[in-house]
Amino acid sequence: MTDPTSILVVNSGSSSFKYQLIDMDAERTLASGLVERIGDDEGRAKHTVHAEPGQPGEGSAAMLEATYTRTLPIPDHTAGFRVMLEAFAEHGPALDVHPPAAVGHRVVHGGARFFEPTLITPLVEINIDELSVLAPLHNPANLAGIVAARAAFPAVPHVAVFDTAFHQTLAPEAYTYAIDAKVASTHRIRRYGFHGTSHKFVSETAAAHLGRPLSELKQIVFHLGNGASVTAIDGGRSVETSMGFTPLEGLVMGTRSGDLDPAVLFHLARREGMSIDDLDDLLNKRSGLLGLAGSNDLRDIRTAIEQGDASAVLAYEVYVHRLRHYAGAYLAQLGGADVIVFTAGVGENAPFVRAHTLDTLGFAGVEIDPERNRRAGRDGGGDGRGIHVISTDASRVTVLVVPTDEELEIARQTLAVAQG
Repeated sequence: MTDPTSILVVNSGSSSFKYQLIDMDAERTLASGLVERIGDDEGRAKHTVHAEPGQPGEGSAAMLEATYTRTLPIPDHTAGFRVMLEAFAEHGPALDVHPPAAVGHRVVHGGARFFEPTLITPLVEINIDELSVLAPLHNPANLAGIVAARAAFPAVPHVAVFDTAFHQTLAPEAYTYAIDAKVASTHRIRRYGFHGTSHKFVSETAAAHLGRPLSELKQIVFHLGNGASVTAIDGGRSVETSMGFTPLEGLVMGTRSGDLDPAVLFHLARREGMSIDDLDDLLNKRSGLLGLAGSNDLRDIRTAIEQGDASAVLAYEVYVHRLRHYAGAYLAQLGGADVIVFTAGVGENAPFVRAHTLDTLGFAGVEIDPERNRRAGRDGGGDGRGIHVISTDASRVTVLVVPTDEELEIARQTLAVAQG
């Protein structure tokens, strides 16, 4: 008996791709994997099979899943997909039992053209390629995965889900930069926003958890990982977001600077002779927490703070200062908030970040319960899905920790398009 509601989700990078096969009836991952070091002399493939709850071995984490690895040359994405298919055939689950009804693809940049999940056609591929000028590090890699996946699964629909799509509801006053209008139009310079798949999933999950209509809620969602963004969501619609023309704008991140006076770049070019590539490398790879404290991992920074490292203290204070800045701005844009949500690696697992971000917002009705906040985390129980309320019962604003699941959101949107 076959399962007509499995969806394969692909997230392709320039030298790797991740995948998940998801049973959409139970919204449960059947298998997941990573194919990496594509193009190197020695590639690596990892395939994990997730056992069904209730199978023999239940209660033993070691027996609930099995991981298999291979090391071999993987010259390109097409070869990578062959390796993935071999892993399914050898280790399961069998694709003739769980054939994908469709394949969903994460695509970083949809520009102003794509505002919803889109069935991939040759014309859509051309558009994704053409939009590579706006995301040269991401869209070509996403497209390479699409081409390889369509060759591996030619008989099923393929759907592109765009990181930028959720933010297409921004009003002109929110997405327009105050530069020469003709220059901006010619080069498509505007705020696009990113992490949209996560912000959509988390805001909808928060509303469902609270048993309240999404259309009634004003939410501020902090997606805090190595890359970080915050979005103001009114009635399920993105109305403001911190990332802009690229994912560089906004919050202090692991290696990215976030907001910066652009004249700093002119100054460094004139005084230091730094090239465009030098500046790009500085702001994207050598800034943020790494630039300030020597590490892009908040766990390392917290340890350094405990040891009295002044640079780590400053880095953390800058990081929190920017979070509070955006929290206040978005409270003003929304006219107050009903819900504040934290998600992603830092948002889900760093209670000290959550506490310090919100401890000045009592004026807005935000009141954190320290013990609830301390216990909250991906492995901390919650409602069974890792969702925690960390505000007090008296708080006018409900504060939640909600684990994000971008792959499941991509699968949901892909299935909706496939079913048509």
